Amino acid sequence: MSMHLEGPWITTLGKKKGKQKFRNAEQAKKARELDESWQKLLDKHGEKKDKTKKSFKPLQYKLNVPEDRSTKHIKSVDSGILGPVNVRKPMQYTGDKMIGIGTMHKSNAVPIFTDDEAKSISSMRR
Repeated sequence: MSMHLEGPWITTLGKKKGKQKFRNAEQAKKARELDESWQKLLDKHGEKKDKTKKSFKPLQYKLNVPEDRSTKHIKSVDSGILGPVNVRKPMQYTGDKMIGIGTMHKSNAVPIFTDDEAKSISSMRR
């Protein structure tokens, strides 16, 4: 589904209604009476404010380790490693069967073991 703009008939701002017209005087009088009774009802049962004032204490942070969780009695072991992780030695081919590395489609590296393979890879089409 693609994104697009809607026309001015779709709005989130609401629409102002004009002055309401009534068919006759009786309906206008009845509407006014209903509005007055509704306003009286709202005044009678209006929003009740919470009279209790709520107060909260500020949080106190303690960053100490509890006594039952401390491990000071356990000694750490020195393994001789200077860092947190051993450094891995780089991988390198040390054999004598592979002649080299050829490039096939889209920079794909392929090991070459014979001269025939090198010739066939170099003559391949894209």
